[in-house]
Amino acid sequence: MMNILTSWLSPGLMHAVAWTLLHFLWQGAALAALAAASMAFCSRASARYAIALTVLVMMLAAPVVTLLSIRQIQSITDRGSADNWRSGSPVDLAVNGSPGAVDPRAPGLRRNLSSWNSFSWLVEAWLAGVAFFSLRSAGGFLLLERQRRKLSSNVNVRILEMCQTLQRRLGLKWAIRYCEGEGLQAPAVIGWFRPVVFLPLRALTGLSQEQLELVVAHELAHIQRLDPFVNVFQVVVEALLFYHPAVWWLNRRIRAEREHCCDDLAISLCGNAVEYARALTLMEEWRSVPVLAMAVNRGPLTERILRVLGLRTLGAGMRGIGITGSVVCLTAALFAGNALVGIAHARPVISGMAFSPQAAQAEPVSPQEPKPSPVRPASSAQPAAAPPLAATATPATTATSYIDAMKAAGIGDLTIDELVAMKIQGVTPEYVRELHDQGLHPDADTLVAFRVQNVTAAYIQELRGLGFNPGPDEIIAFKVQNVNADYVRGLKEAGIQPNPDEIIALKVQGVTPAYIKELRAAGLNPDADELIAMKVQGITAAYVHDLRELGLKPDGDDLVGMKVQGVSPEYVREIQATGLKPGGDDLIAMRVQGVTADFIKALQSAGFKVDIDDVVSAKVQGLTPEFIEKARQHGFKNLDLDKLIELKRLNILEPHADI
Repeated sequence: MMNILTSWLSPGLMHAVAWTLLHFLWQGAALAALAAASMAFCSRASARYAIALTVLVMMLAAPVVTLLSIRQIQSITDRGSADNWRSGSPVDLAVNGSPGAVDPRAPGLRRNLSSWNSFSWLVEAWLAGVAFFSLRSAGGFLLLERQRRKLSSNVNVRILEMCQTLQRRLGLKWAIRYCEGEGLQAPAVIGWFRPVVFLPLRALTGLSQEQLELVVAHELAHIQRLDPFVNVFQVVVEALLFYHPAVWWLNRRIRAEREHCCDDLAISLCGNAVEYARALTLMEEWRSVPVLAMAVNRGPLTERILRVLGLRTLGAGMRGIGITGSVVCLTAALFAGNALVGIAHARPVISGMAFSPQAAQAEPVSPQEPKPSPVRPASSAQPAAAPPLAATATPATTATSYIDAMKAAGIGDLTIDELVAMKIQGVTPEYVRELHDQGLHPDADTLVAFRVQNVTAAYIQELRGLGFNPGPDEIIAFKVQNVNADYVRGLKEAGIQPNPDEIIALKVQGVTPAYIKELRAAGLNPDADELIAMKVQGITAAYVHDLRELGLKPDGDDLVGMKVQGVSPEYVREIQATGLKPGGDDLIAMRVQGVTADFIKALQSAGFKVDIDDVVSAKVQGLTPEFIEKARQHGFKNLDLDKLIELKRLNILEPHADI
């Protein structure tokens, strides 16, 4: 089969394809080194993803440009040899004896076909590899399409409403289908133009509502970013350039950074990185998904979990060290490419004669000593470009100077990982001294955390100006929750004097100074703990105002209890319409037992004059209008509510079998 394919290629094209494949060995290594060095300088996953994807496009374009350049050189050579033949140049006379000795049907001079045919095995091996990986990918796509067609069970209405809400928040107007089932073990996106978000039963039952929202947001992020189409492009590049390890390495980086980008988008949309990390942890072993599907548990989950939680991994800390290796690899690739270009495009040798299309005369040369060709390919690398790249490597004195400067600032006995992490995050001796001036003496990990969260000496001084003396952990928590001096000042102006832990909790729950003032205007005077509980339950000033208009004066604890049990102003109005005037505790007890206005009216219609305790007791004992009627049918009259409850409790009116 491969022989048939290669037989369709002319010797010149076979030669060009073979040299193109060889040239990509150094080109791919150089591009991969450039990608690694560039990504090491980027802290954002989206930037690293864009760089890696751009370099992958360049990897696909490099062989195309190289092939066109080689074919152009061959065309120039053919025209020059044809001119020599028509003019009866000394080259032809020396080789063939006369111009007529050359085949007039050939547009150019004969090449050394035996050396070209030696490349046929290389092209055949490449075509075989392309065919193998193409068939493998086609099988994967067929399996994915078959899996998509099998998904016929739609999610329930509650889950569908949640998914569509997230879809609207992301601005996705695609027709997206949401399915559940047992086919896969982890949530995934299947399909391209008509995507399906698959939610396995394990995820629907094993994740909380908040975790499920984060996971669905992650999958919708794949659709919004057109990741399924990019994945197809990656598969195509892997099939065509399968023989180069740099292509596989770069594709792994793209897939990892793609998951990081979707993680960031999911957290920014739904918040709560801790819950998302827990969801990823639960799905650590849920990896039964097709390779071509966009699954939430794809990629190195451990690294993703640490990244979501804001923790530094060893790989992240070693990025700076990899820059030097990337520069060295790039320099070596350029030198190797330059040498390969010189070998590949040396002057063609024709029957022992060196050929130059510009020369008026030719001198015999031996096949072992070819003269260099005056025509160079456009993609030839110049050796002069290598020294500047090599010069960018960080000298050892820089690291030593940084260590000495940190020791002078009071930070010593650092490990390599700590030094690299501090250097990457921009921890400088000046920054350390500024913190020391504020009375803080953080260790290396805390310094890195401070820089990651952009904690400055001015920020610490601002907090202390408000009467706080927070420790390092509290400062980081303040910064993570975006607590600033204006927020703390607003809390104090609203009458709250919280401690640092309460400030963080208030900020997490979204308690604002305006919210506190609204509650105070409604007649409440809650403390920090009550404010947090009220905000969690969604208690608003309007809710308090409505209850007070109905004659109730609940405090903070009563409000929380009433809201938890679903006591609404409408419910209070219905109860009061029966003639009862319950308080806050009474309403909570009645709501807990399921007492309704209709139940009270039924008791009153039966002739009972009930109070709140009677109503609750009757409901607890299961006393119903039907039971009251049954008692009267048995001849019981003028029974009060307590006696009816006793009859119900002892099951006196229930049928009994004869003994």
